[in-house]
Amino acid sequence: MPKKRSGGGLSPTQQAAKFLGVSVLAGAVLAGIALPAAGVLGLAAKGSVQGFDDIPANLKRPPLSQRTTILDEQGHQLAQVYSRDRTVVELKDISPYMQKAIVAIEDSRFYQHGAIDLKGVLRALNKNAQSGGVAQGASTLTQQYVKNVFVEEAGDDPTKVAQATQQTLGRKIKELKYAIQVEQQLGKKKILENYLNITFFGEQAYGVEAAAQRYFSKHAKDLTLPEAALLAGIVQSPSRYDPVNDEAEATKRRNTVLQRMAEVGNISQAEADRAKKQPIVLKVTQPRNGCITAVKGAGFFCKYVEQVFLNDPVFGKTRERRAKLWNQGGLTIRTTLDPQAQASVQASLKQHVYQSDPVAAAAVLVEPGTGKVVAMGQSKPYGYGKNETEINYSVGSDMGGSNFGFPTGSTFKPFVAAAALEQGKPATQEYSSPYQMEYPSPVQTCSGKPWTNQEHAKVENESKSEHGPYAMKEAMAKSVNTYFVQMISEVGLCPVVGMTDKLHVVQGNGDKLPQVPAIALGSKGISPLTMATAYAAFASRGMYCTPVAIESIRQKIGGQEKSLAVPRSTCSRAMSEKTADTVNTLLQGVVDSGTGQQAGLSDRDNAGKTGTTDERKNAWFVGYTPNMAGAVWVGSATQKVQMTNITIGGVFNALVYGGQVPGPIWRDAMTGALAGKPAPAFNLVNIPDGGGKDKGKGQGPGTGNGTTDGGTGDTGGGNVIGGLIGGLTNGGTDAGATNGGTFPTPTFSIPQGFIQGQNAGTNGNGNGGRRG
Repeated sequence: MPKKRSGGGLSPTQQAAKFLGVSVLAGAVLAGIALPAAGVLGLAAKGSVQGFDDIPANLKRPPLSQRTTILDEQGHQLAQVYSRDRTVVELKDISPYMQKAIVAIEDSRFYQHGAIDLKGVLRALNKNAQSGGVAQGASTLTQQYVKNVFVEEAGDDPTKVAQATQQTLGRKIKELKYAIQVEQQLGKKKILENYLNITFFGEQAYGVEAAAQRYFSKHAKDLTLPEAALLAGIVQSPSRYDPVNDEAEATKRRNTVLQRMAEVGNISQAEADRAKKQPIVLKVTQPRNGCITAVKGAGFFCKYVEQVFLNDPVFGKTRERRAKLWNQGGLTIRTTLDPQAQASVQASLKQHVYQSDPVAAAAVLVEPGTGKVVAMGQSKPYGYGKNETEINYSVGSDMGGSNFGFPTGSTFKPFVAAAALEQGKPATQEYSSPYQMEYPSPVQTCSGKPWTNQEHAKVENESKSEHGPYAMKEAMAKSVNTYFVQMISEVGLCPVVGMTDKLHVVQGNGDKLPQVPAIALGSKGISPLTMATAYAAFASRGMYCTPVAIESIRQKIGGQEKSLAVPRSTCSRAMSEKTADTVNTLLQGVVDSGTGQQAGLSDRDNAGKTGTTDERKNAWFVGYTPNMAGAVWVGSATQKVQMTNITIGGVFNALVYGGQVPGPIWRDAMTGALAGKPAPAFNLVNIPDGGGKDKGKGQGPGTGNGTTDGGTGDTGGGNVIGGLIGGLTNGGTDAGATNGGTFPTPTFSIPQGFIQGQNAGTNGNGNGGRRG
């Protein structure tokens, strides 16, 4: 009995016998002789080999992972993403030189033998016995294909990949059995085609088409003899024979392939010699994968599409299934992105906020009545370098955005007004709206336990000259804090959160809004996409539609294509048409004569609302026409930059307001996006001015009190809590905020729990909102 080597390993003779046993078994099966696996040379020894008869009869061949192409609504390519860069092609689209080269170097007797090359096995057996190890394999091209199928099925799971490639006798026997099956089912040409499409050629290129594009920037059908020989040589060791990093080693390997082609009669010796003399000439196309490659500034929209795919159950019951489908690729995704709108958004952002500015801007446009997201952009591009970011400021954390969204300031006030109108309050509703008042208490909540102002906190308007009585129209145009404080205290918190629930307004982290009075003035962090879709409900006369980004998906598997189901917008009535029409009339006043004049469009009906948060860390404009809605946010993602005495887009701003920086971004983005498109009108209602007094806020140079957005009166500055306290005085001019103003020192106490939310300095949230 042969002796074992020290350490318990098999001697070279035993290794040879075992290898021979495999080949005998394979040959017997190939010949149709039914032999039980347990009887042949002890191959079923416990723990070493799976019984041959127990191996499943059919090899599961998963669809090859391929590139996914993302298109805009007009069919133009935005980006390509892939887990593995591969484009499957038919054999007729692969150069004959390539076909001959890979056969010559990997399995020269491919067309003469069956699934197992017994002659090759014996040759390898002899070599291995002489070396005392495994110096030579003897895997046929069919066996290599089967092994690649195992690797493909393993995907990106390192444990499964290791199992698929482990050098064990059990795996070898499994590979042999499936190789026999594949030969019977597919035939030689199909096996060769599959092999050339599945194998790895280095440099992130899977399959010969991707390899031809990577190294030579051409199609596989156009490969020349030297190029084909080079690619065929890479397969054995993609890192060792990489021509990009080691041209000398790659040249030696290429010449080995050329010589082998001559030896087996695929080319003449003279052809081989001529080809050997040619230097390697590469025309490398760098790997371009993922949303970072998106054109038209659509990187963040591309990432949003990916997150929609990974999160929506329509693409699979579990995230794991959805991820597997995404990584498998081969998808052509047609999206809702309007190239005209996207170009306009990017141009406006670039003009008004520079990439290098200390703050950022995000803008998103949606279509009322359909929920289609037609544009999404940021001033800081998608990327990982300086003044770049991979965080999508337009969406919530579930879609790859800010963890908490951004406090919205007075852009929240229309939700309070809509809730009051739905409760029967008239559009002429008046409140005393004093300059300063104690926060009314108690305020009813949904739980039945009222909120109480136990600490007697006070709320102020922007300046002492700003006091009522005011009616709703003027209060909305001038964004009067105490008016909306009195309104929410009378209506209660439950109708307000009920309205925001219908409008799907949630915090950036997905949590519902808390039932605290501070929400009336925009204290909570919300994403721009959430705000845009909520305001779109006003534009569509009260119908809220969930946002959608995907129009259709085609999936290519092999030579067949099929359509996949995609998410559809769900529309529901959030408020009556009368309420929506009334809000539209109120918000039209904001852009006509209120804080949003700098944002107004001159050629069509439009409406909107400005917003600025405490310490000027966020500024907003959210607005719409009957056929497009959009939100613009400007601020610091970390909430660490106070926008005072700051240069943005090359323009110095003593104080930043919602109507001053975000407003013009919105105006220019909407102007370009809607150019050449219909200009429908709102269904406006008649709202009498009521008995409120016009306080004349900054209507001309040096007149009135309060810092203004272009001379119309906007938000106070440096408020401490959610815009409830403080404000600038003696600062209003026609130019807007040129005279500065003073920050009052508030004297009040804050009730415990009055403000709920993350502290400033977290990713995308701060304490409280402000007016205007």
